Amino acid sequence: MTALGGHHAVVTGGARGIGAAIAAALVRAGATVTLLGRDAARLAEQVDALGGSAVADAESCDVADEQSVQGAFTTIRARHPSIDILVNNAGQAGSAPLAKTDLALWNRMLAVNLTGTFLCAREAVPAMVKRGRGRVVNVASTAGLVGYGYVAAYCAAKHGVVGFTRALALETAKTGVTVNAVCPGYTETDIVREAVANIMRKTGKTETEARAALTSHNPQARLVQPEEVANAVLWLCLPGTGAITGQAIAVAGGEVM
Repeated sequence: MTALGGHHAVVTGGARGIGAAIAAALVRAGATVTLLGRDAARLAEQVDALGGSAVADAESCDVADEQSVQGAFTTIRARHPSIDILVNNAGQAGSAPLAKTDLALWNRMLAVNLTGTFLCAREAVPAMVKRGRGRVVNVASTAGLVGYGYVAAYCAAKHGVVGFTRALALETAKTGVTVNAVCPGYTETDIVREAVANIMRKTGKTETEARAALTSHNPQARLVQPEEVANAVLWLCLPGTGAITGQAIAVAGGEVM
């Protein structure tokens, strides 16, 4: 499949989990990919896994830090003639009841999940608009569509990502640039494995019981797989999807309808 041949994509949080799956799907479709993340060693491993320098490269970046983002995108623009696709995937999840949600947790959830999306989009979108084409896909969460208890900061940040997506989609609607969000439910990633461990530690549940608790609201009664999220992202990046913009697409086994 070479539907994205000649296209260059930037994927934040691309070294593992959903980001790694998205990068692999884009490469299979013919795109070249730049991975952004904080773990240089893990990024290098993922570049090798994708097929090496012929199809991928990487840049260390903290998406929550303005100077780090600006530096990374300056380097990317020097290496590549264009950024045709931006996937804002980098994110973190932290949980606590409101009374125990300190300002540090609140600010961290907003910085990584929401501010990082804004900073990267601000670097990539103006050139897309100037060229008259581009795809932006923000990886939000079902927590950007509905509320969940004990994750107020995360929900607020992901709702912000969905709102940002809709606003930017309207701003770019006549330019050939589309902006969409995908909203995964609980997905088989490090974040969910940490959530399972946290449930086990706090409640005494077994791993099976903890996983069942996370999937109890999913009609399919299972965790989403990273490749399923990646397929949705890929579809939004393909030619022929130019009429789809400003959408927040749940990839969640029917949990959100």
